[in-house]
Amino acid sequence: MSRDAVTKAKRVVIKIGSSSLTGAAGSALDDSSVEKIVSVVADLKSRGAEVLVVSSGAIAAGLAPLGLTTRPKDLATQQAAASVGQGLLIARYTEHLARHKITASQVLLTTEDIIRRSHYQNAQRTLTKLISLGVVPIINENDSVGTQEIRFGDNDRLAALVALLVNADLLVLVSDIDALYDAPPTQAGAKAIHEVMKISDIDSLTLGGAGSAGVGSGGMVTKVEAARISTSAGIAMLLTSLKESAQTLSGSSLGTLFHAQANKSNSRMLWLAHASTPRGRLILDAGAVTAILERGVSLLPAGVTAVQGEFISGDAVELASADGKVIARGLVAFDSEEIPAMLGRSTKELAQSLGPEYERELVHRDDLVLL
Repeated sequence: MSRDAVTKAKRVVIKIGSSSLTGAAGSALDDSSVEKIVSVVADLKSRGAEVLVVSSGAIAAGLAPLGLTTRPKDLATQQAAASVGQGLLIARYTEHLARHKITASQVLLTTEDIIRRSHYQNAQRTLTKLISLGVVPIINENDSVGTQEIRFGDNDRLAALVALLVNADLLVLVSDIDALYDAPPTQAGAKAIHEVMKISDIDSLTLGGAGSAGVGSGGMVTKVEAARISTSAGIAMLLTSLKESAQTLSGSSLGTLFHAQANKSNSRMLWLAHASTPRGRLILDAGAVTAILERGVSLLPAGVTAVQGEFISGDAVELASADGKVIARGLVAFDSEEIPAMLGRSTKELAQSLGPEYERELVHRDDLVLL
């Protein structure tokens, strides 16, 4: 099967994991590994592609200088290791990219930079400008101050969201596993799956956990989730190993190519569907559920029966049916404490009793995406 999605990609986001950049747990950065991924970046640039790198490795790189032999379990030590390791990480990238006459930049993000719309737009503008200047942004989670990212996050999802952020053509995950397998790779008889046309085709697979080196936080589950995000947004995803990355990006049928499932969507809707974190939930009556699903209308107070959670105007909220099934996500126009007095009432009635500013939608259709 043709791999034009790989060889013709003009804007590529590459994510490389900790276990690919370091040796056994507690070791320093493997300079030859950084050199290899930089060589891949340089090759892509030489054929006219724009490249962004999402790089793990800050915590892992900081272990040895702190005298640690394994990834610490407590948050404060993880943050300390990230603080030490991030400088080592960006220094290596800067040094090796400079040999190819390529300028590197450091961009540190937290989940909040993707969740909040204003932050999202700022990150988008910065990355777009760096790309236009020919710079290769080296992106990482800001682990030294972020908490949720270290406890629950991984750079696979971040890479998928960055791909959405910059409207990429291809997302590449470089891992210590060379492809997706139909069973755990260590299991006898496990076979590599080189093409995935639809994510639903692999729903029955048993997926593995974190890498063998013990320094990462992701696993195959997070990689498939990254594929789910990117392919649903019209962005193909390639899973490969560092050893085979150059060959795979040249079009060889190695690794696993997850084909894009749709044309590229509006970035605002993609952000709302995949990057926003709901702060609460609105429970809808049957009529409102039907209207939103079938007619694409805005959500009015008359169609809401209950409000859950605490949020303010502009936050993302889930829209759910009476049985709890989430059907959509949207940006709410009122604070949670205002909404109970509005439930089941028409906008005209609300305007008469509460004022003209209440004669509007709870969630406008332009701020709503079906899930």
